[in-house]
Amino acid sequence: MAAVHNMEISWALRELADILEFLGEDFFKVRAYRRAAKIIAGLERPAEELYRQGTLGKIPGIGRNILAKIGELLTKGEMEKLKALRQEVPAGILEIMALPGIGPRRARFLYEQLGVTSLEELERAAREKKVRALKGMGVKTEMEILRSIELVRRRQGEVLLPLARELARELAECVREAPGVLAVSVAGGVRRWQETVGEILLVAAAKGAEPVLGALAAHKRVREVAWQGNGGIRVQTWWGVPVELRVVKPEEYGVALVKATGSEEHCARLFALARRKGVSPEDLLFPPAAGDATQPVPEFPGAPLPQAEQEVYRRLGLWPVPPELREGGEELEAAVRPEPPRLIEPGDIKGDLHVHSDWSDGASSILQLVQRAKEKGYRYIAITDHSRSLGVARGLSLERLEEQHRFIRELNEKEKDFRVLTGVEVEILPRGGLDFPEEVLAGADVVVASIHSGFRQDRETITGRLLEAIKNEHVDIIAHPTGRLLGEREAYAVDMERVLEAAAKYGKILEINSSPDRLDLDPHYARLARQYGVKVAINSDAHDLRRLDEVVYGVAVARRAWLSPEDVVNTMDLPDLLKILGRS
Repeated sequence: MAAVHNMEISWALRELADILEFLGEDFFKVRAYRRAAKIIAGLERPAEELYRQGTLGKIPGIGRNILAKIGELLTKGEMEKLKALRQEVPAGILEIMALPGIGPRRARFLYEQLGVTSLEELERAAREKKVRALKGMGVKTEMEILRSIELVRRRQGEVLLPLARELARELAECVREAPGVLAVSVAGGVRRWQETVGEILLVAAAKGAEPVLGALAAHKRVREVAWQGNGGIRVQTWWGVPVELRVVKPEEYGVALVKATGSEEHCARLFALARRKGVSPEDLLFPPAAGDATQPVPEFPGAPLPQAEQEVYRRLGLWPVPPELREGGEELEAAVRPEPPRLIEPGDIKGDLHVHSDWSDGASSILQLVQRAKEKGYRYIAITDHSRSLGVARGLSLERLEEQHRFIRELNEKEKDFRVLTGVEVEILPRGGLDFPEEVLAGADVVVASIHSGFRQDRETITGRLLEAIKNEHVDIIAHPTGRLLGEREAYAVDMERVLEAAAKYGKILEINSSPDRLDLDPHYARLARQYGVKVAINSDAHDLRRLDEVVYGVAVARRAWLSPEDVVNTMDLPDLLKILGRS
């Protein structure tokens, strides 16, 4: 049986929780499944490996009942309970539950009151103004439902980058092992580090195509072959992500990789430049070097380019354009300059300024977070647990915050060459103002301010909330400034140019939140921040140890925005950072 990924187990547990809640099952049982799903998703090692070793059940939150269901999935390929429950609930209900602001309870209410069992039926009911007539709904909710359905349709077929990278890595390794393969690389949006992707593209150099195509077609993740022929194959995977593989002669590898990686506009302009320069397609052929097969998936933004691909750009008088910049903007004009830009790289990051511990809704202790930060080569980390009004995230009371900061100060007395910064992620309240008084914020090393409620307020109100926080002398960083959740929630109505103007005026830092479902700021606003002279912080917003590693996604956003290390505050040594924060 095919190996089962942690994410697949987590999805199954979340689906089980959703269906049970929809059916009115006990709250504590539902919460236990949700907690287990979160724990499994955050594991560093494969859950299947831990299960085989008999240690999975020793993890807090994985009780005997849940462990048995995970065992069914690992040994039989499905959970019997989930299989049975799926028969009780119409398939379209799951899509309705997934809509922003709906969830299982409201989906059940809509089902009971209107009989809707699909997005199409819910959309029709909303357009016929039936939703607004229901108790607790109203016109605003009805319009939000219609907007959410449109958002889902626009994102249909797209997956977040981490899932695409995981699948791409597995399939690229399969292709690499096929007979005659000299080089293989992931291309397309995955290689450009796009926030969501609709397909996975692979390029392989081999002496013969058929064995390579056959290897992909036979892979355990492939559900069906859409087409095959002429050195290529397109398959549909069980994860719902289409995959296309192009197999070329060794000397064609560089050109094929360039074509498969860049956006349509980038490639059109690049090969138009070749024609103007009188460079023929034959002039661009260059066989892959021995090292070109060593990196099938770019492990980090700025990973070295295969030599054959670099040669394509050099023969056109350009420096090799990093994949993150190949979007058809000004990258080719910039590439004729003598030196390429110094884009930020993961190794430039010296600390993380937005991290949650188990004092609020994080899964790891402060000591565990510090240890992992040291392993990553960081020189500092800020513990920024939620403030008191965010009850759903176990926000800290004033007393608990004071206790935590006292613990951190005592910890720092024992530390050498590493600093744990006291901090808080303070809520920007719906009515305006901050969740903690001035004197409390003044005592923290880092104050991160953010919005977690009141998303539906009008543009002027939300912008006003952010501007008020920016003007507060104790606030250092505005976290996830537009509030978006990819595939779930659009950015709230905010005038980002006014926010950037104020940040520049008051010397505030805006965050690139590295969580793959946020990536907020996006590349457009990150680049605009640079133009306004606003520094950014690339933070993980980690709630467990594994997510500290997601900073690479924030770095990718910064690279796509053409940012250098000088634009990012947490590339600084601690003394310089403390000066920026006004804590020196």
